[in-house]
Amino acid sequence: MSDSLPATVELRRDSTPVPYRDALAAMEIRNAAIAAGEARELIWLLEHPPVYTAGTSAVAAELLDPRFDVVKAGRGGRYTYHGPGQRIGYVLLDLRQRARDVRGYVHALEGWVIDTLGSFGVESWRAEGRIGIWTRDIDGREAKIGAIGVRIRRWVTMHGFSVNLSPELAHFGGIVPCGIEDYGVTSLARLGQDVSAAQWDEALLAHAPAFLARLDTPCP
Repeated sequence: MSDSLPATVELRRDSTPVPYRDALAAMEIRNAAIAAGEARELIWLLEHPPVYTAGTSAVAAELLDPRFDVVKAGRGGRYTYHGPGQRIGYVLLDLRQRARDVRGYVHALEGWVIDTLGSFGVESWRAEGRIGIWTRDIDGREAKIGAIGVRIRRWVTMHGFSVNLSPELAHFGGIVPCGIEDYGVTSLARLGQDVSAAQWDEALLAHAPAFLARLDTPCP
């Protein structure tokens, strides 16, 4: 559904896992090229081999069991797990061509994920004081189903979001996810939804025009 995006935005979809360090290096290069006016904006959908990533606010005590590679990500936030069964969206957009509103950008990104989860009958929401996307788990408690982490350099965005389709949830046990100890982590599979990466991508891209339209209006 690349036709749901304007011609100024390139869509890239990877079906095999991309090593995190390779993706990070590619984002750095693309960010600079977009800022210099030498490349189109990019929405990149992919997944990674198992990895723990450390944001700029990561606290060493929250790395409980470094059973996988640990990489400094340069994005905001704390520790996050990425791995197979989790769909990543890296979003590299030029906010100089849109509303220069960091809070509005993050709000729009969250809304894009929330809208897409709704396409599969999963209600989700933002939670005051807690980063990420939340839903009701099978035990009735709130649990995290998606993570948000962004970096903005030269008014060009980097990083983006991750959503748990069917990852091995035990792998989150090596960290305190995003520094939040009192809540669990869930997935679409745990909630009884069998959603492939291709199905997720199609639903996400169907909501892309609304997401991009939100970026033209500063957050109130």
